[in-house]
Amino acid sequence: MGTSIARVTATPAALAFIGELRRRHGALMFFQSGGCCDGSAPMCYPHGEFNLSDTDVHLGDLDGAPFYMGMEQFAYWEHTQLIIDVVAGNGGMFSLDNGTGRRFLTRSRLFTDEECRQLQREPPGARSRSSA
Repeated sequence: MGTSIARVTATPAALAFIGELRRRHGALMFFQSGGCCDGSAPMCYPHGEFNLSDTDVHLGDLDGAPFYMGMEQFAYWEHTQLIIDVVAGNGGMFSLDNGTGRRFLTRSRLFTDEECRQLQREPPGARSRSSA
């Protein structure tokens, strides 16, 4: 088995912003919004402040902050690596980036055929009770 392929990564700017938010708010978590009020932004919360369901999928961690997405949305995005970035603008109204003048943004790239084959052998974890 080769090196594990990250389903979610972050740019250096996003990692620095995560560090700033962690210093201000403590441990963090992310949930990839599927739409509605805040569009499809990656939402950042204090760890444990967003109620996860048993159908939410843990895609990985960004500098120690777990990153989740709903199972139905994951079905559309499973062939895509999420790349979390930060840009100027207003964050989602419920996200910790709101009011900072910066916001998280999800960019993406399709996995290669080889990466898809490897990822099929390493499915993402459904949220466990201990990870909330």
